[in-house]
Amino acid sequence: MQVYLNEKPKDIENGYTISQLLEYLKIDKQEVTIERNLKAVQKADYDGMVLKEGDRLEIVRFVGGG
Repeated sequence: MQVYLNEKPKDIENGYTISQLLEYLKIDKQEVTIERNLKAVQKADYDGMVLKEGDRLEIVRFVGGG
């Protein structure tokens, strides 16, 4: 199945949730915010939100510094 991750096509397993995708990408879900098809996704929904063919995801990482 193909989704778009930060505007780039990405092949993933069918039935992945957002949490599973982040785990696959080795991204800590506490350090990012996700938008799915132009709508913000609450962290509490990451485990239950199953991705679908063609979903467009934007993953934004929080970066500290000063």
